[in-house]
Amino acid sequence: MNAFSSQHAIILAWLLCTLMLNTGTCNNFTIGCNQKDKLGLLNFKQRVIDLSGVLSSWNPDQDCCQWRGVNCDHITGRVTRLNLPCSTTLPTYIDKPDKSHCLSGSIHLFLLLVELEFLNYLNLSNNDFLALQFDSIHQNCHNLSVVSHFHRCVNSSFLGYLNLSFNDNLAINSLQRLSRIYSLKYLNLSGIDLHKETNWLQPLTMLPSLSELMMSDCQLKDLSPSLQYANFTSLNALDLSNNEFSSELPKWLFNLSSCIFFLEFGRNSLRGKLPEALLNLQQLEFLNFEFNDLDGPIPYWFGKFQYLKYLIIGGNMFSGSIPPNLGNLSSLIALSVSSNQFTGTVSERNFAKLSKLKALIIFSSPPLIFDCDSHWVPPFQLERLFLRFVGPNLPKWLYTQRYLERLSISDSSFVAQSKFWNFVSRVSEFDLSHNLIVGNLSHNVLLNSSFVSLSSNSLKGSLPRLSSNVTIFDVSNNSLSGTIFPLLCNHKMLNGKGSLIYLDISRNHLSGELTNCWKNWKSLTHVNLGSNSLTGKIPSSMGSLVSLASLHLHDNNLYGTIPTSLQNCHSLLIFNVRENNLSGNIPHWIPHDARALQLRSNNFNGNIPTQICQISSLIILDIADNIISGHIPTCLHNITYLVFNNASESSLSLSFPFSGSVTYFYHDSLELITKGRVFEYGKNLHFMTLIDMSNNNLFGTVPPQMFNLIGLCSLNLSHNKLMGKLPYEIGNMRSLESFDLSANQFWGEIPQSLANLFFLEVLNLSFNNFSGKVPSGTQLQGFDAVNYIGNPDLCGPPLPKICWQDGEHKDSKLIDEDEDKDEFLSWFYIGIESGFVTGFLGVSCALFFNRKWRHVYFKFLYNMRDRLYVMVLIKINSSG
Repeated sequence: MNAFSSQHAIILAWLLCTLMLNTGTCNNFTIGCNQKDKLGLLNFKQRVIDLSGVLSSWNPDQDCCQWRGVNCDHITGRVTRLNLPCSTTLPTYIDKPDKSHCLSGSIHLFLLLVELEFLNYLNLSNNDFLALQFDSIHQNCHNLSVVSHFHRCVNSSFLGYLNLSFNDNLAINSLQRLSRIYSLKYLNLSGIDLHKETNWLQPLTMLPSLSELMMSDCQLKDLSPSLQYANFTSLNALDLSNNEFSSELPKWLFNLSSCIFFLEFGRNSLRGKLPEALLNLQQLEFLNFEFNDLDGPIPYWFGKFQYLKYLIIGGNMFSGSIPPNLGNLSSLIALSVSSNQFTGTVSERNFAKLSKLKALIIFSSPPLIFDCDSHWVPPFQLERLFLRFVGPNLPKWLYTQRYLERLSISDSSFVAQSKFWNFVSRVSEFDLSHNLIVGNLSHNVLLNSSFVSLSSNSLKGSLPRLSSNVTIFDVSNNSLSGTIFPLLCNHKMLNGKGSLIYLDISRNHLSGELTNCWKNWKSLTHVNLGSNSLTGKIPSSMGSLVSLASLHLHDNNLYGTIPTSLQNCHSLLIFNVRENNLSGNIPHWIPHDARALQLRSNNFNGNIPTQICQISSLIILDIADNIISGHIPTCLHNITYLVFNNASESSLSLSFPFSGSVTYFYHDSLELITKGRVFEYGKNLHFMTLIDMSNNNLFGTVPPQMFNLIGLCSLNLSHNKLMGKLPYEIGNMRSLESFDLSANQFWGEIPQSLANLFFLEVLNLSFNNFSGKVPSGTQLQGFDAVNYIGNPDLCGPPLPKICWQDGEHKDSKLIDEDEDKDEFLSWFYIGIESGFVTGFLGVSCALFFNRKWRHVYFKFLYNMRDRLYVMVLIKINSSG
């Protein structure tokens, strides 16, 4: 049977099938895939990298229409759709999804269109492709000249849908080749680097059928604002959000011949006023200009957009009053006017006809105020409300909203009574953080929402009760007191079904022990109980938190050893128990994927376990102010995140997907001592790399392997018993910003290579046995002299002692003067020490035996000593 009769047979069989629809026979009718298309798909499989077997079902012995992601025409058997997006979820502690299971390599687009000539839908979004190739394809187009091969193989393509979005490592330098796929109706390049394509607009206007263009987050800069016309004859939807446009709105936008209904320009730097020419886009249903620099008043003619459903203009510099005729937009579903510079009043008139409104974001603070009748009942029933207002009372109309799913109130103040808690318990997700809410949670308050954030308020009383629905609970930075027992040990309320994954009750006045009820909360990912007055031992039941990634127990009164049951927490990334009274050895079981280990200001003893070197992702190792002894391990260079300077690749931000497309992010934080000060690192924590072993009993030499940690930002080994010469290789640590070796027994000359540390802001080499000249002509001479004191044989600027090699005759006189000064200095210190010790001993002894205050005492003492030395230098110089 020839090809023609075979095709006819297929069509006749299908016609017969359709005539028999009532019998159900047609449901089982299938046509095997075309062999040419099968070969094209196998070629595609050969060209891509598929480490996880995404295309494992593509077996040559099976019908290709049954392969994963492949759809065929049920009459002809030709492949029409290739749908292979990669599904990813944000892990708990990483700033970008894991795409190791996604397709990678190169996309040979034109070859694919030649081999699958009836392909009309191609979705390769959210994969990890690295290149988009536009191959020369005339050799595949038989009997065609080089000039005409594009007309046959590309221009005549059926491809109407192309989605390459969020291939994060894919960059396209030119869009000229894409403009030859004339059949394109939908093009999505969001998240692809297009910064080298400076003339992106021109090639895209050559696509006559293009109706939807999505180019969010492409690093585009030029919007061609002065261009009068752009030949988008079919364009209906345009998304250019999250780019780098900094001009006024372009003129070509208002002269489009097509009917635009979706316009997204949010998160750019657009400036200027809204032009009246915007009225040319009368069919608009979605308009987003949020987070730009647009200014001026909201024009009165905005009320003429009768089809507008979504108006999002928050985060600009709009001024004047909010025009009442916005209340005439009867089709409006979502309205956001927050974070502008509006003045005047907002009253019922602004919402008169908004009966379809489901989402409202509006911030009212002087000079913009709410002035609604206390008995006003809005015409809408909201699902989402983001509100800011001037207290002291909640707007009464809020209680009329019976279907709220998300409620956020910020920068406001009011008294929360029982009526309010009953109201929010019916809201699925509410965020009331960073207000001045006054209330008492002791009065039988039961929280039932999946998302509860009450942090940074003025709440008092004991912790509330939680239902099994609560997933995120944050009540940090309040004035709550009592124990944590009612919160965690209410077995009757939970009924064994607790779903809590995030718990933060830090910075309150909670007391008592940690309880032993942690087995009820096995879903917990983040626990922060820090900065309270909790006491007792860390309970072994915490080891049942097998999903735990972040544990903060800092700044309490905990004692005892760290229970070995915590080694069951294989996902632990941050372990923070600083400023307690814990003792015993440093745990050797810390998971290999851990990022931060903070044990400072406790009573840990013993040696530093070599198992720490196996934590290749570690960026924070803070064991300062303990009683740790022994040598520094020689294997620290195995911590690869500190060697290859790639600490910032893994963010310490928590992501929690919720209903719909909403994802909540929390940035974990740590308080670190670096550059002689205390800093709290939150959003930028993953950029910080630190080793602090100060104030211990470490001895011996610093292993040379330590100076291979070229990614380290802060190194503090001060106040130990370390010795030896500094090697020349110290100059390799080019990321160092803070370096403290003070109060040890180092000797020899300061290596000249130390001057290669161009980012160094703080250096302290005081109270060692360094000798010779401070390297000259470098930034090392820019540090204060106090950073070098206590090294009697060290000379040269910034120290007042001049070195011999600078001139023997001149220095011989200065050396004699130095002998007189040394004598004066010794008597000066004797006089000071006798009075200083007597007057300070009582206070220092009391503080010294309090572990929390000990590191503060040391810093105060050394600061006092440094200041006294400066006074001596001033006295000597002035007398000379």
